[in-house]
Amino acid sequence: MHQSFLEYVLADLTKKEMAIESLTFILPSKRSGTFLKKHISNTLTKNSFSPKILAIEDFVEDISGITSTSSIDLLIQLYAVYKASKTIASHDDFNTFLKWGQTLLQDFNEIDRYLIPAKDILNYLSAIKELNHWSLKKEKTTLIQNYLQLWGSLEHLYDSFTTHLIAQKKGYQGLIYRKANENLVSYCEANQIDSLVFIGFNALNTAESNIIQHFLTHTNSQIYWDIDSHFLEDTVHDAGLFIRDYKKLWPYYQDKNLAGAHNTFLSPKNVSVTGVPKSISQAKYVGEILRGIQSKSANGLKNTALVLADESLLNPILQAVPNEVNEVNITMGLPLNKTVLYSFFLSFLELNISNIGKRWFYKDVLEFLSNPYSVSISSSQQIDFAKEIPRDIKQNNRLHLSSKNLSKYVGASKILEVMFPLKPISSLQWVDNCLLLIQDLKKIFTEQKNAQELESLYRFYTLFNQLRTHLDSADFRPGLKSLKSLFKQLAVMETLDFIGEPLSGLQIMGMLESRNLDFETVILTSVNEGILPSGKSNNSFIPFDVKREYGLPTYKEKDAIYTYHFYRLIQRAKNIHIIYNTEPDVLEGGEKSRLISQLLTDTNFSKYVTHSIASPKVKISPTPVTEVSKSQLLLKDIATFADKGFSPTSLTNYIRNPLEFYKKNILKINDVPEVEETIAANTFGTIVHDSLEELYQPLINKILTLENTSNLTARIPEAVKTHFNKNLPGVDILKGKFLLVYNVVLKYLQNFIEQEIEQLENHQIKILGLEERFVVQLNIPELDFPIKLKGTLDRVDLIDGVTRIIDYKTGKVEPRNVKITDWQELISNYDKSKAFQLLCYAFLYSKKHNANLLQAGIYSFKNLSQGFLPFNSNGTNIDPDTLNTFEGYLKGIILEICNPNIPFTEKKV
Repeated sequence: MHQSFLEYVLADLTKKEMAIESLTFILPSKRSGTFLKKHISNTLTKNSFSPKILAIEDFVEDISGITSTSSIDLLIQLYAVYKASKTIASHDDFNTFLKWGQTLLQDFNEIDRYLIPAKDILNYLSAIKELNHWSLKKEKTTLIQNYLQLWGSLEHLYDSFTTHLIAQKKGYQGLIYRKANENLVSYCEANQIDSLVFIGFNALNTAESNIIQHFLTHTNSQIYWDIDSHFLEDTVHDAGLFIRDYKKLWPYYQDKNLAGAHNTFLSPKNVSVTGVPKSISQAKYVGEILRGIQSKSANGLKNTALVLADESLLNPILQAVPNEVNEVNITMGLPLNKTVLYSFFLSFLELNISNIGKRWFYKDVLEFLSNPYSVSISSSQQIDFAKEIPRDIKQNNRLHLSSKNLSKYVGASKILEVMFPLKPISSLQWVDNCLLLIQDLKKIFTEQKNAQELESLYRFYTLFNQLRTHLDSADFRPGLKSLKSLFKQLAVMETLDFIGEPLSGLQIMGMLESRNLDFETVILTSVNEGILPSGKSNNSFIPFDVKREYGLPTYKEKDAIYTYHFYRLIQRAKNIHIIYNTEPDVLEGGEKSRLISQLLTDTNFSKYVTHSIASPKVKISPTPVTEVSKSQLLLKDIATFADKGFSPTSLTNYIRNPLEFYKKNILKINDVPEVEETIAANTFGTIVHDSLEELYQPLINKILTLENTSNLTARIPEAVKTHFNKNLPGVDILKGKFLLVYNVVLKYLQNFIEQEIEQLENHQIKILGLEERFVVQLNIPELDFPIKLKGTLDRVDLIDGVTRIIDYKTGKVEPRNVKITDWQELISNYDKSKAFQLLCYAFLYSKKHNANLLQAGIYSFKNLSQGFLPFNSNGTNIDPDTLNTFEGYLKGIILEICNPNIPFTEKKV
């Protein structure tokens, strides 16, 4: 590899006979300082003290005399100043403030970093808002007055806020830079500053530029720029934009040369540009590259950097790093909002927000209790409530879990009081409860000796303590919803840092961590528009033209910064792998980056570049038909099932899909129990059936009259309520969707009874039976075990002397569903399942009662206007011939089920 930039700087200083141990080095980041120390130790020939090495922010903080403070502290202090402002009549609550407070802080930060008089730009901004406000009326409404008042008060807000911070010797980055500029002369007088070496800077804000120029002019200090002549001499190349300006505009360079320029970019390289679909494929592709490098040489990864342009790729990348790679150093932190522990606390917060009068919405409860950390806490208690509570919710269809439901879990009452507090709690109490849960988890993970989990816990422990301190000292108390916004913002900004050996093994880093560092092999991921460079996202209240007017950076300067980092990263490397996502996504960046297009079209460089698209191998293999062959054990299960009895539903399941019959009826694999937030079709049907049975029960063996049938109407509401409570004990039928469903059931039953009354005008009807269960032994000589057919008949009555079997259906049934012209369809077409069921009921009834002439049909509540829908083969009545024919087909289907040579084969539904 070429001499690295840091090695070049040390060599040049040695050549100039500078005593390295007496110098003070100022760098863009702490990370490059670690590498500089390593190179200094390699350069020194005798023992000596290490020179002073500082990151620019630490150096500027030292000059300013104020220290930086956390984002949360700044937000809370800004809100306190805003609330105390007398120039604003109507103040937003903390939750609303959070939506714009962070952006305002960023703008204050930029104004200070670029040393712009706050009075000028903030009043300019206020005047623009006054011009732009949306109302055309001369008289301003209260809403507009309040809106404009905030903009008119920005200067006062800025002055109060900065005065408030300086009094505490605290500040945000921009304020620290502004104060450092003001203190420059006094700082130099108080401290004998002589030999500073500024290394590897690029885009300097006005404050940094002033500070560096002051030391270059008034002390024996030097600055080294890491820039290739190829970009410096090109008048339009973005990679050299800032350094070209400094060379041209700084008085320092009127009689001095620019130190650090080199010619390495156009030296021979192996550059592969590869398009890979989606993020996970990128991670897997990187894993393959790492495996290849490792297999070629055991030391291959010691000088390799894996740079993630999109830092959210860290988790999948870590999963994809091959096991053969022993040493990995991760310089970037994992944002706390990407951890499972974050989801635990967020879910806990949602649970507390949803607490309405000692009741918690079941979804919030299930989500919280299914979290791995809830499971860990629960399993350490005397009673495993994380299993018991969800079971109780599902079995009893509880839409809300009440404190009464929780009182039975005595073995875990202490922890449940923390998780499900009886009274609505304040944000401070919630933080205290989180700290209690952390203590419980700490005990569990200490016993398990799980260092990784303990590290995550400690990070959240410090975050909650920080949050508690600020909430305790604040003049206001944000509610839980405001706390949620604050917690989410904090979790994005705070990171879980990795501990590793910074100077050995594979280096995984973000773009900014790569400053000043050079590697032989560089792997760069997510090189897409919108990610690298990051595009036009502009989180600021200051319009683009105002920024240009005042010399504030816009997205154009931001693009130039990332262009510089990109080219600086690859200029000295020998092997470069550039990977981009071929599937543009609005959220994950667009098409391949313009930086790739620049490389491919640069005639001096493109000869080193190969461009390809990689995609996973896609094999389209025919989907095998799922079959379950009938072993002796399965045949035994079928025989047991046959002895208990085939039901019409089980047989129609077989007609629909034999594999479904096998799973549902033989294996007894039922659907997973779920809470019915909106009523399920089968529960709806059960309520209708059971209500009708209760209503008509007193009329069994009686002839229906206008009087006794009309009396049923008054009893409908009570019967429906009873069966709602029986089938869905946890729901309130007086609220929401269930109130609507309750009224639908009432309407269905009222319509049915009205239709019954109409029929009584022309027909005599006598109820013979309701919900009567029939079991019949079938005679099938081919099988050597007993076969039964069983079924429950919803209603049997006599209409004008003819026995009629009625099946109630709450779904929609058309007349064609109960008519057959081709008997083969009966056992092959599921559309005829209603006809099949009716024939089963007729067959059962005729076997029990020797009835020769029957009617069987359906009342479909969804289209009651069609009335009774009778089974119809050739005529309305079912005669012995029809039943004999049906018996033949019934035996055929049972023989097929019991045939050891015919497997249960999946049928596409």
